[in-house]
Amino acid sequence: MRSWLNPGRPDIGSPEAHLRLGGEPLPDGPLTLYVCGVTPYDTTHLGHARTYLAFDHLLRLLRATGRDIACVQNVTDIDDPLLERALRDGIHWSDLAAHQTDLYREDMQALRILPPDHFVGVVETVPLIGDAVRRLGAAGAAYHVPRQDGPDDVYADLAADPRFETGLDDQSALALFAERGGDPGRPGKRDPLDPLLWRSAREGEPWWEEESLPRGRPGWHVECSAIAEHFLGGAPTITGGGNDLAFPHHPMSASHLRMLGHGDSHLFMHAGMLAHDGEKMSKSLGNLLFVSRLRRDHEPAAIRLALASLPWADDLEWRAGLLDDAEERLARWRAAARRPGDSQGLAAEIAARLADELDVPGVIALVDQWAAQRLSGWHHHVDSTGATDQGSAELDTAAVAAIDAFLGVDLS
Repeated sequence: MRSWLNPGRPDIGSPEAHLRLGGEPLPDGPLTLYVCGVTPYDTTHLGHARTYLAFDHLLRLLRATGRDIACVQNVTDIDDPLLERALRDGIHWSDLAAHQTDLYREDMQALRILPPDHFVGVVETVPLIGDAVRRLGAAGAAYHVPRQDGPDDVYADLAADPRFETGLDDQSALALFAERGGDPGRPGKRDPLDPLLWRSAREGEPWWEEESLPRGRPGWHVECSAIAEHFLGGAPTITGGGNDLAFPHHPMSASHLRMLGHGDSHLFMHAGMLAHDGEKMSKSLGNLLFVSRLRRDHEPAAIRLALASLPWADDLEWRAGLLDDAEERLARWRAAARRPGDSQGLAAEIAARLADELDVPGVIALVDQWAAQRLSGWHHHVDSTGATDQGSAELDTAAVAAIDAFLGVDLS
């Protein structure tokens, strides 16, 4: 699947900084990152953008400090919610997926998100997923559940994985499983939490033919397992996404990878949810704010800065004033970048702050302080581009490069 254009990253050398997340350092050697991507309908809302911005800051820090990291992001371009939306809107499901994926690419490129090394759709990897389902069956980790009006479905047998755990009490696990795409009440399952691996074809639904499997399509969790195995060689060093994936998606995908013969991710990184009008931003509630619409009236750099000002791991409320604050901040930073001063140490300071639990708001506060020092004693009007009524000095390329490299905000 085609990704979006790389905005580039300035060469600032390799400032030394050792990232710690959850109080733990990352292992030595090459790293891999798997970021669970969108199901392409109603994209790209601010909740999506906030999640992928968190992983963009992670990639920028690791690459700027010289770490070797490969990144994969999937697109779930076949799934029940996509089919339901396509039916509601009277559009073919593949056309809906293609249109929404294009819109997602445009938004990511406008926000200057670094593209993954592999941007992978589920539809193009069905043979990989079919192979994974067959191997899980051969390992005794899958079984068939009969249907009255068609071929069997195939489910994972979580009991075959002695290391599987939900981290939740039984009632909470069942409730979340049902809320997030599971079917705990399906007759014939060995355990209510066993997830679907392969759904046999229903009337009016798309299907694929895979050897020794009924005509059908993949289940959700196994998709990411198969893609991670093929493109990253097994369990990623870091598995990431929104915190709504903390259960059941990530534990179940990890279980599939273990039963396919791989180890575990070193770290699971979950970005917080974004609320609007007092409720979690979601399609069902109709309270989504779309990046493409905000871009009509606001510079993408301001949208990016507004989202970056929110701690990445916390569930927080979006407020309209965040964009006003970000636009004023952007103007101050651009004006400061045209005032004389020494910024040679700024990159190292930013890297050190960012390495502490990916503290992006702390980095913003650091750059605010840098800008205030630059602008102190200057009494001028700053417009939305950073131009001033005092004229513009030569651009501080060291500061511009450091801020772009780590925050993805171009002040030039």
